[in-house]
Amino acid sequence: MVAALTRRFGDLDIAEEAAAEAFATAVERWPADGVPPNPGAWLTMTANRKAIDRLRRESKRDEKEQEALIRYAPEPPEPTGAIDDERLRLVFTCCHPALAPETRVALTLRMVGGLTVPEIARAFLVRESTMEQRITRAKGKIKAARIPYRVPAAEDLEARVSGVLAVLFLVFNEGYLATGSGAEPVRRDLTAEAIRLTRLVRSLLPADGEVAGLLALMLLTEARRAARVSATGELVALPEQDRGAWDPALIAEGHGLVRERLAAGVAPGPYQILAAINAVHTSARDVRDTDWSQVVALYDQLVRLDPSPVVALNRAVAVAELDGPEVALAAVDRLAERHSYHAARADLLRRLGRSRDSRAAYDRAIALTANPAEAAYLTRRRDQLG
Repeated sequence: MVAALTRRFGDLDIAEEAAAEAFATAVERWPADGVPPNPGAWLTMTANRKAIDRLRRESKRDEKEQEALIRYAPEPPEPTGAIDDERLRLVFTCCHPALAPETRVALTLRMVGGLTVPEIARAFLVRESTMEQRITRAKGKIKAARIPYRVPAAEDLEARVSGVLAVLFLVFNEGYLATGSGAEPVRRDLTAEAIRLTRLVRSLLPADGEVAGLLALMLLTEARRAARVSATGELVALPEQDRGAWDPALIAEGHGLVRERLAAGVAPGPYQILAAINAVHTSARDVRDTDWSQVVALYDQLVRLDPSPVVALNRAVAVAELDGPEVALAAVDRLAERHSYHAARADLLRRLGRSRDSRAAYDRAIALTANPAEAAYLTRRRDQLG
């Protein structure tokens, strides 16, 4: 876009500023109005208007020259670079290296993923006000640093792919267990779009292990979708799911990707380890056949790469199956509070026969979850207590 604007208006500074202003305008408007059908054309048109406004303000051209420019200057097509898909191109463009990693992910989720500030805040485990400030600062930096909407070239993709994968992972997670008020428990539109875009990223970067790992993770998780919510709208936990309802084609594809990465002999990243954990779960014909020692060993690897409370909590759940609920409860009690923490703690307390403490933990988890199917599941478990 910047090159096209420079050719049209003959001034690189004006072109860069117009592109940055168009990008900033999109940050302001798209979350409220929705992403336009052709984002690139919208940004190009907006940037052209910004440049013309700038020329008029600075009186660098007389009235006739401006009129001729507006009427007769050719509209060069916006180059697509290495990415043909409009939405994926926008994701890569928004993951600009000049922005902090968490900021660029949050901004892209807001603009492209269509997630609300509360949904993004929950994904990052921060307060809504904190996330609002991050997004506001990102808007300010785009304007102040004149960060333009520039389609990344092929050589730029590797530097931006980690941010792109983080965006796609969080979009998938929001679809897998929706947190929005009044949303469906599972948002098929989000999970399907995340998988589609991740497939495209893999076609662009076929040798990237984390791209393959994320795709495998999504496929193995999506394979269980039909069994995750009951006919009454209640979330069905993994041990209680009808494994006959799982999608064998998605499982086979996901397992194939996991085996491919194992055969590569390269140290795996977080997405590859998560995919391997899901491969263990989906390999078991019955929950009693699950190789929990392998699951815990994989979580031990993951904790070294990502020592986050979420990973530690999931590891503790696996430890409960291997070493018992008392060992797991001691680990859970050291973690930061969020609804999944209370849900895991409630289940461990239930298994230890501490019904009163378990009920209190279930109450706290129910109060904190925004997903109706999950709330129904937790309520039933609480009400089953003696």
